[in-house]
Amino acid sequence: MRVTMRAVVAFGVLALVAAACGSSPTSPSSSNTKSTSASSKFLGCMVTDTGGIDDKSFNQSSWEGMQAAAKADSNIQVTYLPSTTSADYASNISTFVGKKCGIIVTVGFLMADATETAAKANPTQKFAIVDCSYASDCLSGTKETNIDQLVFDTVQDGFLGGYLAAATSKSHVVATYGGEDFGTVTIYEDGFQDGVDYYNAHNHAHVTLLGWNEKTQKGDFIGNFTNVGAGQTLTNTFIGDGADVIFPVAGGVGLGTAKAVQTADSSGKNVSMEWVDTDGCISAAQYCKYMLTSVTKGIVAAVETAVLAAAHGTFKGGTYVGTLANGGAVLSPYHDYASKVPASLQAEIKTLTQEIESGKINPYTKSPV
Repeated sequence: MRVTMRAVVAFGVLALVAAACGSSPTSPSSSNTKSTSASSKFLGCMVTDTGGIDDKSFNQSSWEGMQAAAKADSNIQVTYLPSTTSADYASNISTFVGKKCGIIVTVGFLMADATETAAKANPTQKFAIVDCSYASDCLSGTKETNIDQLVFDTVQDGFLGGYLAAATSKSHVVATYGGEDFGTVTIYEDGFQDGVDYYNAHNHAHVTLLGWNEKTQKGDFIGNFTNVGAGQTLTNTFIGDGADVIFPVAGGVGLGTAKAVQTADSSGKNVSMEWVDTDGCISAAQYCKYMLTSVTKGIVAAVETAVLAAAHGTFKGGTYVGTLANGGAVLSPYHDYASKVPASLQAEIKTLTQEIESGKINPYTKSPV
C-alpha cells in the first residue's frame, strides 16, 4: 500500500542532515589537536556547540570526522575550539579565520548566524556547517557559496525507528522527546510518529505515542542538550504512563533516559530505548543492553568528506543531504537486541528501508530541507 506523505527535510546537518566549553585558541600540542609533520600546510578547524566535544552526539561525531580526515591525509592537521555559551561562536570562528584555517567546520543549528556572517565577511574562507542549510531556513541570507551545508533526512530512519518501537512494544505505548524545539530535532520525531502510524495502519494495532504530536508540531522538550537529570525525570514520567520504548532526541540528555531505563529494568519492568545521532552501543556502550537500536546520521563521513574536499581543492559549497540510500541516515544494528528482534520483523525493516529508498513510502515532515 503506497503511503502519501511529503518529505522535506531540515537538519540538522551536512553537505557531504539541536545543540550538540572556554573560547581561547588551542595549541598544536594540546589534546584537541592532531599533530602532523612540520611540512603540513592544511589546517582543518572545528567550533563545537555548547554540548561539548564528548556529547555522545553530533559534536563528538563531527570531531571524529575531522580526525578521520587527518588520518586519511597526513598533510591535514585538525584542531577545535569549544563553545561554553552561544556568545563564543563568533569569537571562536574569528580566531580560526585569523589562523587561516583551510576549512572551518561549525556544528549545529544554533551556529547559523555566526557562520553565515563570517562567511559573508570572508568570501575566500571555506566553511562547513553540520545540521543546517539554506533550504531549511536555518541559513537565511544571500546564499554564500563558501559554505558546505551538511544535513540529513532523518525522517527516513526515524520512520524505521518508530515502526520498530511500535512493533516491539508490549504495553502498546511508546514515547519520544526533544532537547530543544529545532527542525533538526523534530524531523526525527516526525519520522518516528510516521513509523508508529504506519505500523498501526498495517497491523490493525493501536500503539500510542507520547511526547510528540506531528500534526500540531507540539511536544515535550528539555530546553537544552545537557541536562541529564531532566531527561531522567521526563523518562520516568513516560514509563509511569506506560511507555516501554523511549526515543530521546536530545544528545547527551539521552543519558538520563538510559539511567531511567536501567532503573526500570532493575525493578523488573521491560523497558528499552533508542539512541539518536550516533550508534549508542558505541558512544554510550555502558547502556547498550537497553538500546533496541539507534537512529543515526552519517556525520563522521560527511565531515571527513568536506575536509578532504577543501584540502584537495575540490570544495564546491552547496548542500549534502544524507539519506538511507547514500548512507547518511542509518538505523544501527540491534547489537544486544539482535536475538530479541524476531527475524520476521528484521525482514520487515529491510523491506521498509527499500520502499523508502525507492519512494514507495515517503515519510512526512513539516521540516524543510
